[in-house]
Amino acid sequence: MNGVHDMGGQHGLGTIVPEPEGNPFHAEWEARTHAMVIASPSRGNIDAGRHQRELIPGATYLAMTYYERWFEGLRRMLLAGGFVSPEELVAASADPAAPKAKPRLAPADVPAALARAGSYLRDHAAQPAFAVGDRVRARNLNPVGHTRLPRYARGRVGVITHHHGAHIFPDSHAHGSGEDPQPLYTVRFTARELWGPDALPRDTISLDLWEPYLERA
Repeated sequence: MNGVHDMGGQHGLGTIVPEPEGNPFHAEWEARTHAMVIASPSRGNIDAGRHQRELIPGATYLAMTYYERWFEGLRRMLLAGGFVSPEELVAASADPAAPKAKPRLAPADVPAALARAGSYLRDHAAQPAFAVGDRVRARNLNPVGHTRLPRYARGRVGVITHHHGAHIFPDSHAHGSGEDPQPLYTVRFTARELWGPDALPRDTISLDLWEPYLERA
């Protein structure tokens, strides 16, 4: 969707300040937020979680830190799924009379869950429409729902450098419409194609893009 979260190519958002390698969390509450998202009964569809964060109003989104956005997305998904009531969230305590679900993860299961590698790779009977070396154009789409096609690439021409097989299509998966596996490609764009003649001539950017995002150039 077209939202403030799609920041690629935008100006006026300040300098990017790289952080030192090491602890990914700035405070204990960030680590707890990460753990709650992993263990939440609303977990299981990473695309739906991303879309919930995309729905945060723009001014609020920009004022939040990374894990504040995670927490807000978790709050929305728990409410939408009926896992907690608004009153329980305000009180920060479960209603003693409410039925209790079995925890999605027991404490002893957390290390294995974090170490287990998932895959979005799926079987797909249809032949891919494109091959390595093909020139393709990213379609000029403006979906109202979730998409992984960044705005700065729409309408731009690139060359396919890799075909990764079929992967879950996030535009469908985020909205409960099934996995809908689609061929996934790496497409290389020149910087000048994306940013104009002032970009350095030898620079390129590679994006992983699903087949429905592409058309033959």
